Amino acid sequence: MRVTRWTLALLVASQCVAGAPAVLFGQDQVGRGPAVGGSPQAGAAKPGVTAKLTATPTSSRSITDKPTANNANPGADGQGASTPSGPALVAIVNGQQITLQDLANQCVMHHGEEVLENMVNRYLILQACQERKIEITKKDVDDEIARIASKFNLSVAMYLKLLENERNILPEYYASDIVWPMLALRALSKEMLQVSPQEIDRAFQSEFGPKVQVRMIACKDLTKIQPLHQQATDNPDLFKTLARDHSEDPASASVEGLLPPIRRGGGDDIVEQVAFGLQPGQVSKIFQVGDINVVLQCVRHLPPANPPAAQLAEIQTRIKAELEEEKLRGSAETIYTELRNRSQIISVLGKPELQQQYPGIAAVINGQNVTMAVLEQECVKRFGIKLLEGEINRKLVEDALNKSGKAVSQADVDEEIRSTAAYYGYLQADGSADIQRWIADVLRDQGKSVEVYIRDAVWPTVALKKLCADQVQITEDDVQRQFEANFGQRAEVLAVVFSNQRTAQEVWEMARNKNTEQFFGELANQYSVEPSSRANFGKVPPLRKHGGQANLEKAAFALKPGEMSGIIEIGGQYVILRCQGFTQPVVQDINAVREDLVKDVHEKKLSKEMDATMAKLFADAQITNILNPKKSRIGNAETQASLDELKKSQVNR
Repeated sequence: MRVTRWTLALLVASQCVAGAPAVLFGQDQVGRGPAVGGSPQAGAAKPGVTAKLTATPTSSRSITDKPTANNANPGADGQGASTPSGPALVAIVNGQQITLQDLANQCVMHHGEEVLENMVNRYLILQACQERKIEITKKDVDDEIARIASKFNLSVAMYLKLLENERNILPEYYASDIVWPMLALRALSKEMLQVSPQEIDRAFQSEFGPKVQVRMIACKDLTKIQPLHQQATDNPDLFKTLARDHSEDPASASVEGLLPPIRRGGGDDIVEQVAFGLQPGQVSKIFQVGDINVVLQCVRHLPPANPPAAQLAEIQTRIKAELEEEKLRGSAETIYTELRNRSQIISVLGKPELQQQYPGIAAVINGQNVTMAVLEQECVKRFGIKLLEGEINRKLVEDALNKSGKAVSQADVDEEIRSTAAYYGYLQADGSADIQRWIADVLRDQGKSVEVYIRDAVWPTVALKKLCADQVQITEDDVQRQFEANFGQRAEVLAVVFSNQRTAQEVWEMARNKNTEQFFGELANQYSVEPSSRANFGKVPPLRKHGGQANLEKAAFALKPGEMSGIIEIGGQYVILRCQGFTQPVVQDINAVREDLVKDVHEKKLSKEMDATMAKLFADAQITNILNPKKSRIGNAETQASLDELKKSQVNR
């Protein structure tokens, strides 16, 4: 299943307010190309799978409140635009209409349960506040927004604009449905949020106290790890090689078993106890973490950070606030459970037997009806703008299919699901695709229905394949490059990543003057802005050829062991590499893996063609987006026709 920026499934807003530095050295990932609509999905979600959204916070408003009009942005209130003799519209795509009701139906299908849950929680919180005479004022909300904005060193206006642009959260929604409930819960659980001096001290020690860095070998099978442990104990210098070649934890194995520095109070007590009990170079005994057998080797002990005394009060205040927030998250569930236990809630949505008994009703809360109309309004208001982008893209693909005389059949859909399951290794004993297990995992991981999965991921993928599959051509050079990428030599390097060239030049000079691997690693730990290389003292996963970072790869493979590169500019960041050596090719004979290589190349080329096809459909489209007028456009073809007509009129004159 192909997933890129065009997939209808990927309509999730970014989860980060302030983005982290780009990870240049992530592990190799295999994708299967694009579908329709949306934006890229971060993380390890399976391609072709509808993304699961985080539950939206609740609101202070009555559950029967209707969205208010936003005169500055027609349609932003989720009401759409009425036509003189027809239904309200939210978009017109190449002359085809998308009605408000069409969009509302999709919003409810995708997010109805989530939004309804929020509406129920909103009502319960409001009721509890009224009973306890708790009032959260507009000033309280404004002050909290200002406090949060200041944490990111942003003005309130800039912070709210960032939320709207990056996460599609309107300011009024953020205030009433996110900040107000948080403050209300904080007030309701005030007694539960007390933070003791001992808790503050533990958190302080965890953040600023001593740390230890270790390498790890992890295996599920005890009989596999026992001989590895014996080899590492007999010759500790072999530990990193054993971790790289045999550990079943891919993330650490790719950096020779290195883990980010372990701190006290930061996670698993057993791991901390073992790690802090080791001396540099020492190998631990085998111990278990869950059902995994683990061996650690100490690399180095890191001393406490000891922040300046003048900053201690500010640090303790911040830690206290963070602990209160952590306790608030825990107490919220307790409060919700208590409120629900003393309430009468009938959830009708998605239950056919109850829908007959309560027509037009989404839920009944303590005798008060939440109508489907109100739920639809809430869903459109929260998710309408993003989902409309996907619906517009779908209209473009449908229009292109109709013009080409092609169609997507049920057999096509079934075959795409089968091939995707097989592609990701979901196979039965006889080698056939295990479709049932694949579908079960997709639905469990993403929390969506089969209907949504097929509509948002499978159908768009099949449709775009039909529009561009004939355009894919594979050459012998393509196969050779894929062979080198998949099975060829890897460059093992240390790396330091910088956000500005000046710092890169200063560090490069320091590294040149003291050209040792240990000092280079220490510089990476101190200066690198990329999390993996910083935490692992410069160690990053081995670089392969044709992996998508041409300049980086060229520099890495030009080095000899012990040599340091110049400063390499990569997408606005600056990188220095130090070569440790090169791996041996995994496979020597290209013909032994040719069939798999051809499949991989075909997948990648098809993915690019699908992207290009979708981009052209969008570029040539005439779109009137009533909910988000800024997204309206006149297609390239129509613009050119208008220019041609203008030129003709000028010639005639």
